[in-house]
Amino acid sequence: MSTVDNELGVGMVGYAFMGAAHSQAWRTAPRFFDLALAPRMRAVAGRDEAAVRAAAGKLGWDEAVVGWRELLKRDDIGLIDVCTPGDTHAEIAIAALEAGKHVLCEKPLANSVAEAETMVAAAEAAAERGVHAMVGFTYRRVPAIALARQLVEQGRIGQVRHVRAQYLQDWIADPQTPMSWRLDKQKAGSGALGDIGAHVIDLAQYVTGELLTGVSGLLETFVHERPESAASGSLSGVADTSRMGKVTVDDAAIFLGRMSGGGLATFEATRFAWGRKNAIRLEINGSKGSLAFDFEDMNLLHFFDASDDAATAGFRRIVVTEPEHPYGGAWWPPGHGLGYEHAFTHQVVDLVGDLAAGRQPTPSFSDGLVVQRVLDAVERSADGGGGWVSLV
Repeated sequence: MSTVDNELGVGMVGYAFMGAAHSQAWRTAPRFFDLALAPRMRAVAGRDEAAVRAAAGKLGWDEAVVGWRELLKRDDIGLIDVCTPGDTHAEIAIAALEAGKHVLCEKPLANSVAEAETMVAAAEAAAERGVHAMVGFTYRRVPAIALARQLVEQGRIGQVRHVRAQYLQDWIADPQTPMSWRLDKQKAGSGALGDIGAHVIDLAQYVTGELLTGVSGLLETFVHERPESAASGSLSGVADTSRMGKVTVDDAAIFLGRMSGGGLATFEATRFAWGRKNAIRLEINGSKGSLAFDFEDMNLLHFFDASDDAATAGFRRIVVTEPEHPYGGAWWPPGHGLGYEHAFTHQVVDLVGDLAAGRQPTPSFSDGLVVQRVLDAVERSADGGGGWVSLV
């Protein structure tokens, strides 16, 4: 680890959609939270010199470098933030850990279980030297999700019996939406399953405190060819209809599972749900009550207490913006809602706090491997016609 005058020097690899979100978080966290280490946005790395220089200026980095290995040579950088496609995660993260740098790596952890296992081994070896790694399942840091976790831990809904988890988007529902790296299995590992399904797998396990013990799944690709991209944006682009590219990932995933406490679970991930922009939906039914959440109304958590009088019982609508709520006291007056970007800021706050205290941040690379094994099991089940695949 390298810190100077209580600073944590940060180097980031990649500067597109996730790079912009992470940059905002590094800039904002020390301005709203009292941090034991002060993040310093030292350098961002990319392959295109002109593009990475423009990104550094726009996103607030001190400088730009061409090639991520340049970041590892610098004594003023103590943490590497990996915001690149999945096929590069293992190489960058392992090299950074071996160079003595902490690592924050975007999800899913890798493109395969084997890659994830090598990353976990590198993280465990680094932890013995006081160097730590975390995977970026950012939605854990949404205040309503964090509150849901607390309520389950407190036993407010009792034994978990049902988990329903969905992640619904529509950004490629139009067949003319152009190709991107997220539709290329070599770069992305999988499609809706890994890109967005990984999030609801992690959330289901995180909120319940339980693990999936087996799955049965189906995958489908609805559009097998798309125009190549002439110019790219965040999650969209400009199509070049004169050239077509082959889609090699799933467009949608549906699977059943069993939780380690005996409950049943259903999962759905699709980027073909017209009208659903970023609908992360989680409902948990327990022996004493229920919880329900939808990210498209992210400041609300719905809680049903089965012990309430039947005449007035109903889901309680909790606006999760009070100072007593997770992360709430650092922001605005009660009732003034938070947005997508705030979870990334909370991720930085928790990560920096753990590093300053010498603690292992969560979710760890081992947690990321758990999710990777579920993704792999769903793929194996789908390849075999939907049969049951055990995870224990």
